[in-house]
Amino acid sequence: MSTSIPSAEDLYTPLVPELRSLARRGVQRTYRKNAVLINEGEAGDSLFVLLKGSVKVFAMDESGREITYGTVYAGDYFGEMSLDGGPRSASVMTLEPCTCSVLSRTDVSEHLAEEPEFAINLVVQVIRRARAATETARNMALLDVYGRLVALLEERRGDAEAEGTASPAMLESITHQDIANRVGASREMVSRLLKDLEKGGYIELGIRRITLLKKLPSRW
Repeated sequence: MSTSIPSAEDLYTPLVPELRSLARRGVQRTYRKNAVLINEGEAGDSLFVLLKGSVKVFAMDESGREITYGTVYAGDYFGEMSLDGGPRSASVMTLEPCTCSVLSRTDVSEHLAEEPEFAINLVVQVIRRARAATETARNMALLDVYGRLVALLEERRGDAEAEGTASPAMLESITHQDIANRVGASREMVSRLLKDLEKGGYIELGIRRITLLKKLPSRW
């Protein structure tokens, strides 16, 4: 039985209309898994509309420890924080083979001139990501590792429930190293805390999976 190969145009179809018209202005490019698309601190004025795949947004501290800010999935865009010509505020790496529409600052400016309503979308995106970065910084400053772990797992629980996942919430495609990168701790410490929570009957650990059985205690 033959299978049809999606055309390039099919990648644009799932996008919301205002993002679809923007993406069509760009140059479509494909990237392999683990390709670094943006380097923190470098100059850049490109915006990426993610047509296929997923990427992580992260930074490195002086000791080389990674802090992951979040994941961007197909149907969203990234790179907008440097449209002012300033240095990149974070790095971006593909988590799987990806296809993007890459636009220059001129492309985006022309789009805004022709479709000014997209400016609201852009402003909301910047505010949303600035708020998320502020929350991450706040958690790093005010919470201990366990507190940051609980905050992350509860956030993921909320995402799972929003997608209609029945209770108990099952968090898929998540590793101890992924969590360590998000909460700014060692993988060993995260593994120890998760094991303790499993022994307490709060979670169930699987391969790249964590099932949240009941509300996590605020302190441990």
